Amino acid sequence: MFTHIIEKIEQFETVIIHRHVRPDPDALGSQLGLKAIIKQSFPNKHVYAVGEEEPSLLFLGRMDTIDDDMYDGALVIVCDTANTERISDDRFNSGKMLIKLDHHPNEEPYGDIVLVDTTVSSTSELIVALQEHSSVLSLTEEASFLLYSGIVGDTGRFRFRNTTGETLRRTALLLDQGIDTQTLFNQLYKRELPLVRLEGYILQHFELFDGRVGVMKLPKATLQSFDVTSNESSLLVNCFSGVENIQIWVFFVEEDDRIRVRLRSKAVVINGIAKEHHGGGHPVAAGATAYSWEEVEEIIQKLRQAVSV
Repeated sequence: MFTHIIEKIEQFETVIIHRHVRPDPDALGSQLGLKAIIKQSFPNKHVYAVGEEEPSLLFLGRMDTIDDDMYDGALVIVCDTANTERISDDRFNSGKMLIKLDHHPNEEPYGDIVLVDTTVSSTSELIVALQEHSSVLSLTEEASFLLYSGIVGDTGRFRFRNTTGETLRRTALLLDQGIDTQTLFNQLYKRELPLVRLEGYILQHFELFDGRVGVMKLPKATLQSFDVTSNESSLLVNCFSGVENIQIWVFFVEEDDRIRVRLRSKAVVINGIAKEHHGGGHPVAAGATAYSWEEVEEIIQKLRQAVSV
């Protein structure tokens, strides 16, 4: 499969790379890292990264603005996106060929070529594996910085269970390129004062059910009072995960017409509950959407039942 994808990258003169909405470090790292690799390996190709930008991650790079006609005859690659509903920029179907590169469960195998590997820590790691299998794709310091950022983000600085020996060996290849990890960590984990104050509020106000399910509800009014966006609040999703005996924790973040649900677990499988509420994801890290606070209460009850099994 790697060889087939590399052949397609070689074949097309224009490559346009997408990823999911509300990008995290892995979405941007895999997208921009792949772009950097292709540009270095094939300087004459036209390679673009598209989608909305995330202000807190602009240090990773900016998005390209391109006209619709650039998709004519183009190869489109979508990184780190399990389903088409979450792809940023709905022109992803406008090219000649579509490739899906992902590490989430393959519940929607969209695209002409689908490469999904749930054993890797991140899509950024998958891009490193792709480069490893190629004699024509060049790994640069820029690409290494971006891919390392994605791996660090999705492994929680190598703390999560998705960190394997292979993850660390591939990470070593990136470090060998001489990347500045200190700059990365300074940028990736710095927090503006409003976010720090919101974290204090969350630690004071989260609810604990049955001693094992941690719940935080963030209405729009609360976010506005702290001058923090919904996406910025996602940086705090693990802030009370270390409380003794907690097995599952969840953020409910109100947006304009929905409530964003961020689910995390130490071992209990929670992506089935996410699927029941317009979402999905990994067994212990998933997302969903609720459309009322009543639905939020339903989700909480399901989580309480899950830990009682």
